[in-house]
Amino acid sequence: MEQPLLAEQKRQRLFLLLCGIFLTNALIAEIIGMKIFSVEALLGLPPAQLPIGGEKLDFNMTAGVLNWPVVFITSDIINEYFGTKGVKRISYLTAGFIVYTFITIYFATQLPPAKFWLDVNNTDSTGNPFNINDAFYRIFNQGLGIMIGSIVAFLLGQILDVSVFSWLRRRTGSKYIWLRATGSTMFSQLVDSFVVLTIAFYVFGNWDMKQIFSVGSINYLYKGSVAILLTPVLYVAHYFIDRYLGKEYAEQLAHHAAHDGEVL
Repeated sequence: MEQPLLAEQKRQRLFLLLCGIFLTNALIAEIIGMKIFSVEALLGLPPAQLPIGGEKLDFNMTAGVLNWPVVFITSDIINEYFGTKGVKRISYLTAGFIVYTFITIYFATQLPPAKFWLDVNNTDSTGNPFNINDAFYRIFNQGLGIMIGSIVAFLLGQILDVSVFSWLRRRTGSKYIWLRATGSTMFSQLVDSFVVLTIAFYVFGNWDMKQIFSVGSINYLYKGSVAILLTPVLYVAHYFIDRYLGKEYAEQLAHHAAHDGEVL
């Protein structure tokens, strides 16, 4: 009984670790995704002005792209060993925590600021007058649209990712990990990249569709490129997980997950 019990404990620890990585990075990405940054300015380069769709686009992206690749990889690993049920469970749980996070942030922005806090932080780094409470409010309370767009795009992207991943796995078996991982990410993020921006900044904000297309296209190009570049990481993760669980048991889990078995 010791071997089956040990294997079960390892499986549970692995699932908890993967869920923790998934949840943490998704929450961080949602919070920092409120900032739009310039890749060219970061690298000290002139604006790219790429001719896409009749527009000349620069590399402007949401800061959330820093963490989303980790979410993609973790989602695919969970799907590989714990099936679609595993991914959907952690996705729904994460969506609930994202809502909770935004609600908490909203109430935090409504709290009256302490006078000494305002006095200590009354100028910026260049000595200009600065209202830190107003900055805190503007950064963390950019509106209901952000929350709705984030939740809809996250869930829609995850459901599409799970569906495409499972569809490809049924047709490729245990082979071509790169195909089902990269293919599912490329498809799901095409939808996710534009849904969140459209809801948050077009429906509820003041962006026009040119801005949506510009930022969404660059975000998708980045996510797609990173998904391809990080493919070797998936194989490294599979190698260490197989060693941790044991090759035979890992293959059993993957086979069971491929047929939508209940392994949680």
